[in-house]
Amino acid sequence: MSKNLWDERYSAEEYIYGTEPNEFFKQQIDLMDAGKLLLPGEGEGRNAVYAASKGWLVDAVDFSYAAKEKALKLAQSKSVHINYFVSDLTEFHYPENYYDTVGLFFVHLPSDIRKTVNEKIISSLKVAGKIILEAFNKLQINNNSGGPKDINLLYDEKDILESFKHLDILMIESTTTELNEGNFHKGKADVIRFVGKKK
Repeated sequence: MSKNLWDERYSAEEYIYGTEPNEFFKQQIDLMDAGKLLLPGEGEGRNAVYAASKGWLVDAVDFSYAAKEKALKLAQSKSVHINYFVSDLTEFHYPENYYDTVGLFFVHLPSDIRKTVNEKIISSLKVAGKIILEAFNKLQINNNSGGPKDINLLYDEKDILESFKHLDILMIESTTTELNEGNFHKGKADVIRFVGKKK
């Protein structure tokens, strides 16, 4: 989808993916000591705001100004602070060896762009820093609970293992879950969940 379409989608008064954090993100972040967190493709801020409430220093990135406005509004309503950058993910400045954790949640990019962004993300992690990821797998093409309708934008485990082959793989699983994340992620969904640690 183009930037204009995302701006239009995020301009709705409702939080289209809800205001509560992604379940897998919450589960993982609750196990970690707070540090510096990067959330590329963060949208309306639900994960960023939750992490900030747990003491994390959060940098969120998205190319939509409408998403930023809603994220900052949500942060204000919860009395927390997040840093929110409006940028294309390929053009964002990823500081090297800086973040303790990077969270990628339903960030579906064309394979060439995905490769570039993932390389920059890995370089931005400290040694022993973690990547937490949840994305729709290719079986999601058969569901109506959200995600791209282009199978080339969906994942399989091989894609993820290839992208993060230089990390220690702490977990990877394909699973069917029931999403309840606003009106745009609702119902039965096929996802892949991944956690990797930088060597």
